[in-house]
Amino acid sequence: MSFAQQHCNLTKVFSKCINQFSPFFKSKNTVIFNENCFEVLSYIPENSIDMVYADPPYMLSNDGISCQNGKRVNVNKGKWDKSNGFEQDTIFHDEWISACHRILKPEGTIWISGTYHSIYQCGYILQKNNFHILNDITWFKPNASPNLSCRFFTASHETIIWAKKDKKAKHTFNYENMKNGLFPEDKLKKENTQMRSVWSITAPKTGEKTHGKHPTQKPLELLKRIVLASTNENDIILDPFCGSGTTGVACKYYTDRSFIGIEIDKSYCGLAKNRLL
Repeated sequence: MSFAQQHCNLTKVFSKCINQFSPFFKSKNTVIFNENCFEVLSYIPENSIDMVYADPPYMLSNDGISCQNGKRVNVNKGKWDKSNGFEQDTIFHDEWISACHRILKPEGTIWISGTYHSIYQCGYILQKNNFHILNDITWFKPNASPNLSCRFFTASHETIIWAKKDKKAKHTFNYENMKNGLFPEDKLKKENTQMRSVWSITAPKTGEKTHGKHPTQKPLELLKRIVLASTNENDIILDPFCGSGTTGVACKYYTDRSFIGIEIDKSYCGLAKNRLL
C-alpha cells in the first residue's frame, strides 16, 4: 500500500471514531480516546487495523500483597483490575478479542501480554476466535521483585502471545531487523543471530515515569521491539487498554507508525497525553 493510500485509510479510521467520540488527545497520526474500549472498537471500520497490542487487566486486585522496591505493598490497582469470577472474566476477554478480530486486516496480527492469571484464557479465546498463534514470547524480567511468601517460585516473567487473524494470509515479520538489529538491553540476544522467543528486558526505566506512574506500565524497549518486528512504517496500530501510552510513544517517536489508543481511566489518559506531547 502506498503512503497516500495508507494516509487515506488512517483518515477514514480516525474520522469515524472522532465523529462519534471526542478525542482526549489528538496530534498528527495519533489519537487517544478516554472511553470504554468496546464502544470505540465498535465504530472502527472492519479490516482497517494493521496490528493490535493489548495489555488487558490481569484481574489481580484481590487485596493481596506484593514487594516493590523492597517494600511490602498492596496489589490492588483499581476497579478495572478486579476479577468478576472465572466465567465473567472469560466473557470479558472473549468480547474484546472478538472485537479486535473484526477490525484487523486479514494479514494483521495481535500481541497480548499477560501473566498466568490471564494469559491462558486469552490464548484459548484467540483460537476460539480463529486466530492463528505464531509465537508465545517469554519476557524475562532480570530485575523482578522477590516472592514474599517463600512458598513458590519467584515470578520473573510475563508471556506475550503473538497471533495473526488469518492463517492463510501473509503477515509482516521483519526478520532481518530482528536478527541483525542492535538490542544492547537484552543480554540474551546474540549479535547477528535469529531472535529467539525469550527476551530479557528490564522494567520501565526511571525516565519513562517522568510524567507519572502506571501500575502495569510496560518498558518502552519491549513495545519498540514488538512494533518493529511486526509492522511497517505508516501502519496503523491500536491499543485497547493503552494505560500510560507506551505503545503510542513507541509508534510516534521511534518507529513512525500511526496510533489509536483507548483508555477508560481519565488520569492515565492524562499521563499518556503528557508522554506524547
